[in-house]
Amino acid sequence: MSIVKINAITVPRDRFDDFERRFATRAGKVSSADGFEAFELLRPNDDRELCLVVTRWRSEEDFQAWVASPDFAAGHSQHRTEGPVGTASEIWSFDVLEREEA
Repeated sequence: MSIVKINAITVPRDRFDDFERRFATRAGKVSSADGFEAFELLRPNDDRELCLVVTRWRSEEDFQAWVASPDFAAGHSQHRTEGPVGTASEIWSFDVLEREEA
């Protein structure tokens, strides 16, 4: 069964637009990776400042191959050139035990 990787990024509310813009400019890079299954970018609709980048993968090996790829590096280049938008981040990892879709 699949695995889910969540990058939980603390983003000050006044930087939400920058955060979304950076993801929009790199849209589609991850979807061509071998083993990629799904992507979601979540912004809180309450008073939290924790944005979530949720990806689902066929295997841990597929995720690690993506992280080591040139496309991953290119997608994160804005972080190096413009500095980070977030003030902290943490990667969470889960095995998918069950899934149901409409």
